[in-house]
Amino acid sequence: MESKEESCVYRNPDAPVEARVQDLLSRMSLAEKIGQMTQIERVVTTRTVITNSFIGSVLKGGGSWPFEDARPSDWADMIDGYQNAALASRLGIPIIYGIDAVHGNNNVYGATIFPHNIGLGATRDADLIRRIGAATALEVRAMGAHWAFAPCVAALRNPRWGRSYECFSEDANTICELTTLVSGLQGEPPKEHPNGYPFIAGRNNVVACAKHFVGDGGTENGTNEGTTIVSFEDLERIHLPPYLNCLAQGVSTVMASYSSWNGSKLHSDYFLLTELLKQKLGFEGFIISDWEALDRLSEPFGSNYRNCVKISINAGIDMVMVPFKYERFIHDLTDLVQSGEVSMARIDDAVERILRVKSVAGLFEHPLTDRSLLGTVGCTEHRELGREAVRKSLVLLKNGKHVDKPFLPLDRNAKRILVTGTHADDLGYQCGGWTKAWFGLSGRITIGTTLLDAIKAIVGDQTKVIYEKYPSEESLASSEGFSYAIVAVGESPYAETLGDNSELIIPFNGSDIVTAVAERVPTLMILFSGRPMVLEPTVLEKTEAVVSAWLPGSEGQGMADVIFGDYDFEGKLPVSWFKRVEQWPLNADADLYDPLFPLGFGLN
Repeated sequence: MESKEESCVYRNPDAPVEARVQDLLSRMSLAEKIGQMTQIERVVTTRTVITNSFIGSVLKGGGSWPFEDARPSDWADMIDGYQNAALASRLGIPIIYGIDAVHGNNNVYGATIFPHNIGLGATRDADLIRRIGAATALEVRAMGAHWAFAPCVAALRNPRWGRSYECFSEDANTICELTTLVSGLQGEPPKEHPNGYPFIAGRNNVVACAKHFVGDGGTENGTNEGTTIVSFEDLERIHLPPYLNCLAQGVSTVMASYSSWNGSKLHSDYFLLTELLKQKLGFEGFIISDWEALDRLSEPFGSNYRNCVKISINAGIDMVMVPFKYERFIHDLTDLVQSGEVSMARIDDAVERILRVKSVAGLFEHPLTDRSLLGTVGCTEHRELGREAVRKSLVLLKNGKHVDKPFLPLDRNAKRILVTGTHADDLGYQCGGWTKAWFGLSGRITIGTTLLDAIKAIVGDQTKVIYEKYPSEESLASSEGFSYAIVAVGESPYAETLGDNSELIIPFNGSDIVTAVAERVPTLMILFSGRPMVLEPTVLEKTEAVVSAWLPGSEGQGMADVIFGDYDFEGKLPVSWFKRVEQWPLNADADLYDPLFPLGFGLN
């Protein structure tokens, strides 16, 4: 490692960021520069690899842990080990460790799991979302990571898409209002902060990542990684505005989308990545690729990899989420530079952007974990914030069969209550995808409160709660009867392409379960889903009340708070609710608009 002589400007925390960046850039070899552009997955990472290959970033993919149910301190030990290896390299450039903290620090056991974005979109509460970003930042920094791959600011134009729940809304204006997650994660920049320049307030904040640039929520038929067929004017009107808001807040990174625009893959689109985002909009942070996105630029997958590297880097990708075959990536990019097919100026531009973000984030001064933050993970304050978010996200779709006879709030002192359904006592289902594993899991996967837990905690001492995952004929025919039933049904967890769904029927015979109970007992239906689902006419007819709970996360008490009347319903639909799946695309700005429930609907 070089000595820390006074002339080493990049080590001087009092020097201007740009001077530090240029000083460090001037000292770097080609191998060190390409190493900074390389992001690798934790499972292939060793300290030797980081030191010898000058790796710039490490990430944790979905379901990749130090070991199952690892505690935050275990994560910190691992990440600090990687960081010490980076600091031992010739120039001592720290790594930036990235994680998919998309609804809280959702990969870490015991962290607070907030509602997915679709539920947060129903709150319409920009300050709440900013506070969630700040809480998430603390829990991410506590385990040693520096970078959250959030927020997703896609406009949800078709709920058949498997990433629907990652979206705040179908409406660009609503999404723009809720980009405050960026200021929560990174801290709020001063008014004089230049638009497009990265900003991170301090050690309690993390680097944010606006994604997926651009148009990923508008693909034809809602197909994940498909093509969005719109004019540039519609791209600007529907899909681009949230990025402008993110840039105004100093978002430090932007992730390119797997999808295409009118057939042009975003990861190789020079016009959108460089001419639009960097040059016209003035973005001075760096663009990160998505997971193995370069492999998707050719058919079959992974073929002609050298050309994929060439067209993506030349298009404007600055750091590549490789994540496994880093040796091949480094070799091919090195060869491309030496042959002149990728210019040294393009390499320097990419590395300059990466070093700028690392400098702004304070990684040179504070590369290691602040262990004093460990107590913030899953702390009471953050769980109360999650509970507030759940309360505000619930959307009441129906309340009573007659307007003058509302069914809710429920009587907490009722004699006997039936709680049933596949989702009433399943924390994994309640949290959804991107929780512990990439695609999510079932059961008691982390620390939290299920709907059933919350009901039992809030009802009176004399109230008997009967729980059955599937309602039995014996219970429904019981002579004792029930005052009412709460039936919780919905989707099983999924992520990305695994969630693409052309039918949107409630799984596990959910509609049949609801109808069977509602024919015998006055019934509240609670739907757990990452998007609107088919609501059969018989379900709407037979039930007394219907609530969309989205994917509320770990703090189930928020549901009980509202259905038993301690708080009123506040949620409003962030997306149009269809009558028939064949209606899609169905958006509020369409000429022909005939939804079951319109955008913004919500009773109280």
